[in-house]
Amino acid sequence: MKKLLVPFDFSDQSINAFRFALDIASQSSGTIQLLHVIELPVMHDPLLMPVLAFEKGFLDELKIKTDLKFNDIIQEYAPGSKIVTTKLIFGPIHTTIMDCIESQDIDLVIMGTKGAGGWREILIGSNTEKVVRRSPVPVIALKEYVKATTIKNIVFPHAMDAVKHEVLVMKIKALQDFFKAKLHIIWINTPVIFKPEPEIRRELTAFASQYMLKDYTINIFSYTNEEAGILEFTNEINGDLIAMGTHGRTGFAHVLAGSVTEDVVNHVNYPVWTFSMRATK
Repeated sequence: MKKLLVPFDFSDQSINAFRFALDIASQSSGTIQLLHVIELPVMHDPLLMPVLAFEKGFLDELKIKTDLKFNDIIQEYAPGSKIVTTKLIFGPIHTTIMDCIESQDIDLVIMGTKGAGGWREILIGSNTEKVVRRSPVPVIALKEYVKATTIKNIVFPHAMDAVKHEVLVMKIKALQDFFKAKLHIIWINTPVIFKPEPEIRRELTAFASQYMLKDYTINIFSYTNEEAGILEFTNEINGDLIAMGTHGRTGFAHVLAGSVTEDVVNHVNYPVWTFSMRATK
């Protein structure tokens, strides 16, 4: 966790993400880049140049105002810090974030999220959810600020298809080691996805042995659906962070199948660490 990227829109949630990133950077001797992306309205006439429709003076003024706001934030939360850099880019939000992850060799993205709901969530999703789907590196999404040093219990919802991805498990082990936390492996037994408890316990025990997990608990929790079960279990054990893999489905496949991970990102107040199993890094 040496190079951290915080997409920043000056909302309370992005400030919470920045504060959390400062905690992580102090523990890892890392650096933080605050990235503010401004999407400019475009003209759909292909004969017209979209960005150049804006006067240069207007864009320069936006940059000056953004720099001043960045300075105020840094002075409030990290005065005198040498580990924070800022960047303003005019362009599409998600493409810009992905480009920065690649070009800056980012290790971890930390994002504030307001969540999404209703048809907007089904068809579009939150900005954070879109990054979670596509990011080649882990993402931590959070609504409320928590001190990173207080993270001592990590909830790891188990899915048989997810844990076939060794990279995901190795990254969760590294996450556990970084926070020096206990890992709580949880299988949510639902009416739709139900397995006998002895069978689940054997599978979870074999999984923990296969990956040589340490300082962990095995848990089976019955609930009406996976998302609500994960939240209720996390509440019961006073969990601090939820760690999950995502398939990164997009387009029509996402509308049809959805993603429990992205639902959790949108709806819980705990920090949620995610890793796309389509990622290669």
